[in-house]
Amino acid sequence: MNESEIREKTAAGRAFMHMAKEEDPDYKTDQYSGVKQPPLFKDPVSEDIVKLPMDFENLSVNNDFLNVVNSRTSHRIYREENITLRELSFILWCAQGVKDLRGKSYATLRTVPCGGARHEFELYLCIQHVEDLKSGFYHYLPQSHSLECLQEKEDVKDFISVSMNGQDWAKKAGVIFYFDMVAYRAEWRYGIYAHRIALVDAGYVSQNIYLACTALGLGGCAIGSIGEDVCNEAFGLDGDEEFIFLGHPIGRVKDEDHQKELDFYSFVHDYDL
Repeated sequence: MNESEIREKTAAGRAFMHMAKEEDPDYKTDQYSGVKQPPLFKDPVSEDIVKLPMDFENLSVNNDFLNVVNSRTSHRIYREENITLRELSFILWCAQGVKDLRGKSYATLRTVPCGGARHEFELYLCIQHVEDLKSGFYHYLPQSHSLECLQEKEDVKDFISVSMNGQDWAKKAGVIFYFDMVAYRAEWRYGIYAHRIALVDAGYVSQNIYLACTALGLGGCAIGSIGEDVCNEAFGLDGDEEFIFLGHPIGRVKDEDHQKELDFYSFVHDYDL
């Protein structure tokens, strides 16, 4: 690819972020054309369902909000020690938990904001170090705050490595979150601008995961460079109407590893900033 082609593709990507006026004055989204909205949730496909605990008062949670915000950082060094089921439940609740339903299944009110309350994401998990759960692939069911087991898999390290595009540090995580965009949920309301808005929505969710992990003394790191095809195949997604676009390893961390985390960015000293 030559420099001219690179600039052209860069400009096209930048244009995606603009809310340009639609050239067709008669353009309407499906919502305003009277098309029935898509379902708010995906139905479970497995009978192996684990109801998650909600007794968060039994968790040791840092309730000093300013301290949590100031302490939040990305962690890439994990101890291969179990996360408790209650801790995982807390993070899932903070990421996608349903607090209320509005209208005749028109919208959900969740623990994160979302454009038009469309909540266009589904959350899949690869679990390897979580108490009371077998290693394998899971799907979060926000409507019942449960997990369904899609496939037990004793050793998931190779999958984690490939799904994270060779970022092997993630192989020690207790769990990897994989975010699936169910595109039409947002497109129904926002049409050609749905994908721009979805980027903002993903930021809300990711930050809640970071803050929840920090409050529990756990660590995580959002990852945009993923093996999308491998992820889609693992979770049974078609890669068009639904596709994985973001990974988020989570694991147990120790304070003494903090300097190693800082050393991860030691290369920046070679640049004149």
